[in-house]
Amino acid sequence: MSDVTSTGNGTFAPRPGAAPLSRMIRAQAALETRMLLRNGEQLLLTVVIPTLLLVLFSAVDIVDTGEGKAVDFLAPGVLALAVMSTAFTGQAIATGFERRYGVLKRLGATPLPRWALMTAKTCSVLVTEVLQIVLLTVIAFALGWSPQGNPFAVLLLLVLGTAAFSGLGLLMAGTLKAEVTLAAANLVFLLLLVGGGVIVPLEKFPGGVRAVLELLPISALSDGLRDVLQDGAGMPWRDLAILAVWAVLGLGAAAKLFRWE
Repeated sequence: MSDVTSTGNGTFAPRPGAAPLSRMIRAQAALETRMLLRNGEQLLLTVVIPTLLLVLFSAVDIVDTGEGKAVDFLAPGVLALAVMSTAFTGQAIATGFERRYGVLKRLGATPLPRWALMTAKTCSVLVTEVLQIVLLTVIAFALGWSPQGNPFAVLLLLVLGTAAFSGLGLLMAGTLKAEVTLAAANLVFLLLLVGGGVIVPLEKFPGGVRAVLELLPISALSDGLRDVLQDGAGMPWRDLAILAVWAVLGLGAAAKLFRWE
C-alpha cells in the first residue's frame, strides 16, 4: 500500500515536493563520497600512490632531501600530493565522465540546483581529504615524523590548496572531452609529482626553472606545508597568496566556462 493518502480538496500527505536544500546537499555529498571511495582508479590515486611514495622514499635513500630525517621532508609534500590527487585529478576525471554520460545534464534537471551539486562535490572532496590526511599522518608518525608549527596555518594551506585544485579540476572537466581530461589530468599529476617539490626539492632545479615551478599551486602547497611542519615557520604568506590567486582564477574560469552537456 502507498504511504501517500488523500486528505481532501486535492491535497496529499505526505505533501509532495523537493526535500530541503540542506538535506539534498547532504544526500548528494554522501553519494559522491561513496562513489569516489569505491572507484579503484581513484583509490589508487588518492590513497595507494601517496602511501607508497611516503613509505618508499622514507625507508630508502633514493633522493637527497637534505639534513634531518627524510620523512620530515617527505610528509608535507605527500600531504600536498594527496590534496592534488583528490581535488584535481580524481575530481576532473570523475566529473568529466559524468558530463560525457549525461549524468550532470540529468542532475541539472532535478530540484538540486547546479551550485548545490558543485557544493556537494566539494564536500565529498573534503571528506576524502580528511580520510587521506588521517591515514598519511598515522603512517608518517609510524615512520618517525616530528611535525611542528601552527596548525591553523596548515589548515589554511590545505583549504586554499583544495580550492585551487578544485577550480582547475572542474575547469578541465567542464571544457574538455572526457578522454582528453583523463589523459591530461594523469599527465599533469605525474609532471607535478616530479616538478612540484613533492619528492624532489626545488633546490635541485636550475634557478630559472625553479622560479617558474615555485609559482605552481602544488609547489606553493608543498613548500608552505614544509615551512610550517618541518621548519616551524609562521604564516607562509607568499605561498598562501599564490594558492589564493590560483583558487580565484580556477574557480572563476570554471564558473564561467563549465559546460554541463
